[in-house]
Amino acid sequence: MKVLITGSAGFIGSALSLRLLERGDEVIGIDNLNDYYDVELKKARLARTLDHGSYSDVRVSLEDRDGIADVFRQHQPQRVVNLAAQAGVRYSLENPHAYVDTNLVGFTNILEGCRHNGVEHLAYASSSSVYGSNTNMPFSVHDNVDHPVSLYAASKKANELMAHTYSHLYRIPTTGLRFFTVYGPWGRPDMALFLFTKNILAGKPIDVFNYGKHRRDFTYIDDIVEGVIRVLDRIPEPNPEWSGDTPDSATSTAPYRLYNIGNNQPVELMHYIEVLEDCLGKKAEMNMLPLQPGDVPATYANVDDLVRDVGYKPDMSVEQGIANFVDWYRDYHGV
Repeated sequence: MKVLITGSAGFIGSALSLRLLERGDEVIGIDNLNDYYDVELKKARLARTLDHGSYSDVRVSLEDRDGIADVFRQHQPQRVVNLAAQAGVRYSLENPHAYVDTNLVGFTNILEGCRHNGVEHLAYASSSSVYGSNTNMPFSVHDNVDHPVSLYAASKKANELMAHTYSHLYRIPTTGLRFFTVYGPWGRPDMALFLFTKNILAGKPIDVFNYGKHRRDFTYIDDIVEGVIRVLDRIPEPNPEWSGDTPDSATSTAPYRLYNIGNNQPVELMHYIEVLEDCLGKKAEMNMLPLQPGDVPATYANVDDLVRDVGYKPDMSVEQGIANFVDWYRDYHGV
């Protein structure tokens, strides 16, 4: 199978590329290697796939309409996984235009590429952030999500709406994946686990928001990738029982689906930090701070639909997952 992956130098994109190559797929990887975070880390991730005979490396930005169109025309992918995005909740308060450029304009270019080149299935990254002000736990893909609290979340909700429109108008099968806080080896330096590890080892204080009362459904990278692959292999079909009188937001009369991919086991941030301290053999000095604008106090994924449709449920414990990350971090940084 020929798969186009956007964000191929990213945390999830790189890990997904490796898994697909290992099982014999052909991968076309798109990334612009922007400097939102350490470019050298992105290059190091890419180095794991560049020499593979079935991997094609393409350097282009999603918002480059002609460039993206050329990639689709040249490579004719059968399936597409859109992981490239301007990520980060807090950064969306500082640089909102970056989210419009990549997450809205860029996603439109991906949808158009799929439309004009006979793509069999588009799977794309959404986010648990779309649940916004919702407090009914665990979060379900069948719940209404119309109250985002960050522009990042709003852009991801917009992606789901845009995808549905293309599924409806052009019968392009699309599946949106709401990822819950992803962590593990090769992770992003702007994420809490990376920041905490770096500062604890350096003897510097860590910023702990919401006074450590955050609860997050931390989901290990390998579990995310397994979920993506299983969903990618299952082309969605219209739901014959869908009714406009009682509209279900996760399915449609179009070939459209939404899934949560989360660990289904929320963990309090303070426990997460304690596990990290144990793995590092060092205590953290903490700056206890209030909840930040755009943040939500808790996330918790209902994964019943994922289990029912693709037979998979993430299950990595944070104890093992953090230990794996620390092993990688020490090896990668030589500390």
